[in-house]
Amino acid sequence: MAGIDFIVVTGMSGAGKSAASRCLEDLGFFCIDNLPATLIPKVAELCAQSEKRIERVALVVDAREGRFLDGLFDILADLRRDGHPVRVVFLETSDEVLVRRFSESRRPHPLAPGGSALEGIRAERALLAHLKAKADLVIDTSSFTVHEFRKLLAGSFLDLPAPSRTALSLLSFGYKHGLPVDADLVFDARCLPNPHFVEALQPLTGRAPQVVEYVLGFAQARGFVERIQEFLKFTLPLYVQESKAYLTIAVGCTGGRHRSVVLAEELARLLREAGYEVSVRHRDVERTD
Repeated sequence: MAGIDFIVVTGMSGAGKSAASRCLEDLGFFCIDNLPATLIPKVAELCAQSEKRIERVALVVDAREGRFLDGLFDILADLRRDGHPVRVVFLETSDEVLVRRFSESRRPHPLAPGGSALEGIRAERALLAHLKAKADLVIDTSSFTVHEFRKLLAGSFLDLPAPSRTALSLLSFGYKHGLPVDADLVFDARCLPNPHFVEALQPLTGRAPQVVEYVLGFAQARGFVERIQEFLKFTLPLYVQESKAYLTIAVGCTGGRHRSVVLAEELARLLREAGYEVSVRHRDVERTD
């Protein structure tokens, strides 16, 4: 069995370890923050025994471990001997940027809880000098945006392509039950002919073939779908470029049982044909109130 790919993220407090963890999680890594170095072998053992195959693990280790960091590279050497690829990323940032970040967050530096942030930064830089010297990659995040940082992690170091697709979620809903709080894009289908007023269709939902045929039988509905499709064809590559991993597209009608269900399913079908990973959820389809 192939070994588990371990990435160890360490470095200066405030340099972006949490952001790195989120990026790696989006890239399919199982992430653990602030793990004591002495527990790394146990994590490797549990991951290897997991029923669900875990291929990539990212561990965030920081300066608050103090003396426990001394044995970190011995532990990592043991992992390599056991057949696990291990790479260490060290994140650093200029003193000026770190002081500003701690000032903006109004949080004390972990190594100077009662003193100035600059004192803590200098103490931490000295403490971590040996880790920096042994790291596989040192990244100065002083001038990176989050998106630039993500692309560097995904492409330059991890030998993984930056996400070429954004995971899409299509959501149908009824306006009378409220707007979905997790929607990134919302399209209003209440302008289209309503099956609710057709006696034979009223008790059915947008999953029924008769309702699908009725809704998509109108040129207005087909035009509605075509224009959203064109909009998404233009915007989705831009979301990918901005490294947005997930996007929720909501389509609403009055009750969320007919038009929005049909249109969400139709858009999902077209997006899958275009090669996107799409899930569909119908929030209000079973509601009768």
